Amino acid sequence: MPRFAFRRWPARLAATLMLAAASLAAHAADPYPDRPVRVVVAFTAGGTTDMLARSVSQKLGQQLKQSFVVENKPGAGGNIGTEFVVRAPADGYTLLVNSVGPISINQTLYKNLAYDPLTDLVPVVQIADVPNVLVVHPSLPVKTFEAFVGYLKANPGKLNYSSTGVGTSSHLSGFMLTERIGAPAIHVPYKGANALNDLLSGRVQFMFATIPSVMPHIQAGKLRALAVTSAKRSRSLPSLPTVAEKGFPGFEAGSWFGFFAPKGTPAPVIARLNKAVNEALPSLHAQMIREGADPVGGSPDQFGQFTRKEYVKWKAVVEATGATVE
Repeated sequence: MPRFAFRRWPARLAATLMLAAASLAAHAADPYPDRPVRVVVAFTAGGTTDMLARSVSQKLGQQLKQSFVVENKPGAGGNIGTEFVVRAPADGYTLLVNSVGPISINQTLYKNLAYDPLTDLVPVVQIADVPNVLVVHPSLPVKTFEAFVGYLKANPGKLNYSSTGVGTSSHLSGFMLTERIGAPAIHVPYKGANALNDLLSGRVQFMFATIPSVMPHIQAGKLRALAVTSAKRSRSLPSLPTVAEKGFPGFEAGSWFGFFAPKGTPAPVIARLNKAVNEALPSLHAQMIREGADPVGGSPDQFGQFTRKEYVKWKAVVEATGATVE
């Protein structure tokens, strides 16, 4: 090879490296998102998680000028959709809207879970707190929470309560209350909406449900609401007492919902999403309260600390029930 070729090679290499660096810098400077974003919901369409995901995703699309497309991947108590996002590329283009069960309960309930949602996902922002509400079929001869407690004590083991599945917040709320009252009731687990359908038909007598899922039925008189499970009264049903204020201090067993991303998602992407959701929530405030949810927001760190505290709380409850799912 001629000697001059050796002299030109470093210059060519330098030029190539400079072009590559410029290309990487330009790519890094591309505003996120520059293409549609998939938002996975680990439950069926029409439920509380799905409704919140669609409301917030629509606002994100308007703010960030890209489509945020909600995709339902239900099954196994939320584990199928959750694991799908855990295994997805950590680029910000596959996100998860999830709830208390798959994030803070299932790792205790499911003995063979192949991932840890607390470490394999990155918290982005909490969307809302959604208290559970104790609802009874109108045929049950009780109109207040106190009357319900008395009726349960007078009929131990004779009442049935439905839930959306073993180990769900719905199930654990019922277990906690009957344990605190000291009067057993028969737990009837269902898959999703069938729990509500059988309550509406009178096949079961009571249920703890998320407020958004039963608000229309309460308003129509098809169900009677007696109390909420939040620490303070719900802004959606302010006339209802909390279970805690009716003689069961410390009783708190609601649901919550938020955005997550796969572990390794770039911090600037997490920060941009967090900022966008926090900016979107005020415009959804009235709608969410009307439908039964209390908007939250906040930082990723706050949400991460909260999910870990919830894990500790629910781990004790799940172990007390003895419930397991293979």
